[in-house]
Amino acid sequence: MMDYEVDRKTQWIADELQTLQESGLFNQIPVIESAMGGRIRIGGKELINFCANDYLGLANHPRLQQAARDAIEKYGIGPGAVRSIAGTNVLHQQLEERLASFKGADACITFQSGFTANLATIPALVGRGDVIFSDRLNHASIIDGCRLSRATIVAYEHNDVDDLQEKIRQTTEYGRRLIVTDGVFSMDGDIAPLPAIYEVANEHGIMLMVDDAHGEGVLGRNGRGIVDHFDLHGKIDVEIGTMSKAFGVVGGIVAGKRVIIDWLRQRGRPFLFSSAMTIPDTAACLEAVDLLESSGELVQALWANAKLMKAEMQKMGFDIGHSETPIIPLMLGDVKLARQFSKELLENGVFAMAIGYPTVPEGKARVRVMNTAAHSQADLEEALGTFQLVGRKLGVID
Repeated sequence: MMDYEVDRKTQWIADELQTLQESGLFNQIPVIESAMGGRIRIGGKELINFCANDYLGLANHPRLQQAARDAIEKYGIGPGAVRSIAGTNVLHQQLEERLASFKGADACITFQSGFTANLATIPALVGRGDVIFSDRLNHASIIDGCRLSRATIVAYEHNDVDDLQEKIRQTTEYGRRLIVTDGVFSMDGDIAPLPAIYEVANEHGIMLMVDDAHGEGVLGRNGRGIVDHFDLHGKIDVEIGTMSKAFGVVGGIVAGKRVIIDWLRQRGRPFLFSSAMTIPDTAACLEAVDLLESSGELVQALWANAKLMKAEMQKMGFDIGHSETPIIPLMLGDVKLARQFSKELLENGVFAMAIGYPTVPEGKARVRVMNTAAHSQADLEEALGTFQLVGRKLGVID
């Protein structure tokens, strides 16, 4: 236990930290000593990286690097202000126009992150006296956005459209209503049944919002996302996205009907009260859109790597859940076993973090394996050998 200096006001925090350590839930944060990629360096050791959400390997792509450098030379680095006063650079405008075109939406607005996009959007659409129907496994940023709105939150069972219908029937007092779901669920890798959810929303006249953070760059043509994947263009009111994962940079996206996007420019609080995306980030995001529009090669490589990893891990006898995407949840149940598994992987040259409560439910701990297009065939083969070695050592597989 770390020796903290505490007084009566802060003793409770030290006690909580000790409880986390004793239960195996204290999060030791790794420090990366290299550029992001399929292989990274931690503690002076080279590791095969299965932790990053850098699905397409763009976080260190030379074209994005050059775009950022060029933009710095022309426009500088910081925006200097919030978007609504003096922080909107021509690059921000270009990025929003390009993203709207890329995603086949009426309009688009960008935020500092996918998290702030949710915090901006949900409270701008609903408030006290309104109702939100939210998938029980939605991301923390959705949950926090719902809480900030002060609307009544009605959780429906995960990806259960029948339960959503029933919850709507049972909820008779409301002003405005909103259905919100993740597109790809980041811990299990499954996909929301968006066409069926749309039918429910359309039947009842309810606004529909999908958070596609883990679908951007993964699903749809050249990574256009879940709306493109299901060909629901013009039917989803609000699509949240991120440029912090597959796009390899940072930033949040809200795409959808122009009336909603214009409203967010007036009432999206992170847009109004927090400085804009930096110049190099914005330029790099623009280059990522160019790259994806011109070729689907990286998306295809991502899926090919995921197919290989899933097939081989299942052959070894691992429980990898029911993922429909490149996310592989190696299900272990006990959080201490998951942390030990992750530790053994690290000692053998593979970086894949254990995930436990509160990120996932108690008893559902896992090692989350993130495939990317940056992994070579040799990376995958070496990593699979290590997973097998550790699985056998800890009695997870025969």
